[in-house]
Amino acid sequence: MSEKKITSYPKEKINILFLENISDTAVNHFKNSGYVNVKKLSGALPEDELVAAIKNVHLLGIRSKTQVTKKVLDAAEKLQAIGCFCIGTNQVNLDEATQKGVAVFNAPYSNTRSVAELVIGASIMLIRKIVDKNKAAHEGIWLKDASGSYELRGKTLGIVGYGNIGSQLSVLAEGLGMKVVFYDVETKLPLGNAEDKKTLKELVSTSDIITLHVPELSTTKNLINKNILKHFKKGSILINYARGEVVDLDALAKALQEGIVGGAAIDVFPWEPEKNGDKFATPLQGLSNVILTPHIGGSTQEAQQNIGVDVSNKLFNYLEKGISYGSHTVPALSLPPQEGAHRILHIHYNVPGVLSEINTQLSKNKINILGQYLKTNEAIGYVVLDVDKGLSKHAVELLKKVKHTIKVRPLY
Repeated sequence: MSEKKITSYPKEKINILFLENISDTAVNHFKNSGYVNVKKLSGALPEDELVAAIKNVHLLGIRSKTQVTKKVLDAAEKLQAIGCFCIGTNQVNLDEATQKGVAVFNAPYSNTRSVAELVIGASIMLIRKIVDKNKAAHEGIWLKDASGSYELRGKTLGIVGYGNIGSQLSVLAEGLGMKVVFYDVETKLPLGNAEDKKTLKELVSTSDIITLHVPELSTTKNLINKNILKHFKKGSILINYARGEVVDLDALAKALQEGIVGGAAIDVFPWEPEKNGDKFATPLQGLSNVILTPHIGGSTQEAQQNIGVDVSNKLFNYLEKGISYGSHTVPALSLPPQEGAHRILHIHYNVPGVLSEINTQLSKNKINILGQYLKTNEAIGYVVLDVDKGLSKHAVELLKKVKHTIKVRPLY
């Protein structure tokens, strides 16, 4: 099958909307492939504006600010897929997207290096008290003092969440001569000489630097609270480049003021401004040896380019080939094109009898199935059908009438 004309749907009728200044790598991927209606906006859209904008959109690209709610998805009459050009997908109502057969993709690995490097950099700045010395120098005060300044070598780094970022950080830290311990709710294979700690209290009580790399879940909200902070090794450092709700900032501010915690680097916050230049407030402002950054843990040119390539490839492959690998909503299928056939994609609620009805309807109408693939998850099923070219239009109409159908899309 020629890659030149893989889809039967005219490319000029496909509408693609990219928000939040997504990398031009993604924009150019589609434009260079013949898609002319690609719109890129620099910021997020509030719910009402997104509802108005999304009616005729087939592909939506967002980062972490845009909230894709049920109201937005209800208005998205033509939406096939959402690309989250970031690590997380919590900004999308995944249950509703699943029910509507909208594929949701993200880039879980593309900015891990950027975050890991920044943790190392922040660790060095904080353990050497560079933040305070820098502030003094800017104020015209000479503060040449080794008191309270240490090397990373020989110190213990405690990693909470030993996933993609945590495990890569583990390797970098050991390369600098640090001892690494970690805590994760799931059993993970340690890299290098890293040691698994059985409880969070055990980890924080033995670590010089604690760094957080966990998702935003009900179980991780205020994971670092006043009770856990009491168990911190006196003078230790806390770094949060995970999610804003993971740390109780009021409790952390008090622990910093009382000297329980010796320094902190916070990049994510429970509430964050919508755009650059907006006012921002946190109880950590003005405290000694604290680095505050505006959610830039993964914001490097390399990371944004990698994310642009990764997510745009997933969106492109789903749109043009029906490949759903990496989707959080549509079951994973990847199939080679079949010569001499037309391909149809069918998404339906996962209830008994749907596949049987599909086959019965096509058989009754003497439509020969040349290939058929089915994958299901708890909520929906995804069927890819290769049928005789001459009867494919009739097949599409029949498939739309099958009970429990969510979406039918002729691919080529």
